[in-house]
Amino acid sequence: MLTVDFDRLGVRPGQRVLDLGCGGGRHAFELYRRGTDITAFDQDVEELENVAAMFAAMKDEGEVPEGAKAQTVSGDALALPFADGEFDVVIASEIMEHIPEDEKAMRELVRVVKPGGRVVVTVPRAWPERICWALSDEYHQVEGGHVRIYSADELIGKLTDAGLRYVFRDYAHALHSPYWWIKCAVGTDNNDHPLAKAYHAFLVWDMMKAPWISRTAEKLLNPVAGKSIAIYLGKPRAGA
Repeated sequence: MLTVDFDRLGVRPGQRVLDLGCGGGRHAFELYRRGTDITAFDQDVEELENVAAMFAAMKDEGEVPEGAKAQTVSGDALALPFADGEFDVVIASEIMEHIPEDEKAMRELVRVVKPGGRVVVTVPRAWPERICWALSDEYHQVEGGHVRIYSADELIGKLTDAGLRYVFRDYAHALHSPYWWIKCAVGTDNNDHPLAKAYHAFLVWDMMKAPWISRTAEKLLNPVAGKSIAIYLGKPRAGA
């Protein structure tokens, strides 16, 4: 389940790409398949071990093109262990809402992308997220949970203040918004509730089969009820 549209981002084989806060690696795996030189970065060492194992399996199975590279790096998003301008593209998907010092993390993100490079930052969209917070404290009041809700204007403002230039925004995962409202209403750890189980089964079916009816419905609903907002930006070249 991808939140970032790599075609619209303009990702090309051979580019150096940083997946900042890669988590389980869903975006990193797709970037590897597209032939990039991908660095999956996270503070969770155990999660990165799983990502590295998947990278190796993908290579063994011939799922990646010749020349594609992949590595995992652990560390702190507030002090990235990379040189200035090291990456052509930086992705930060569903991470900024977890970081108390988000503006510092944004400045680090900007530092490591090269002038003329591209950035995409995704976070939970404000109004679906507010419903989740209203329905459940445990949804966000957990260790490593969400510490803020961004409005689109606030997020764009912080990213442009950090040195990026706003290009466009997009929305994703409208069909997932009701699932999280259900989970928050019945208990985020209550995986056996009939309604939560039924909706989860529907989402798995949709992801595995990608039927035209649900894919079309989500595409139409994303601008209205997308669970995530993706902000696409560029880093200006010197003097631009």
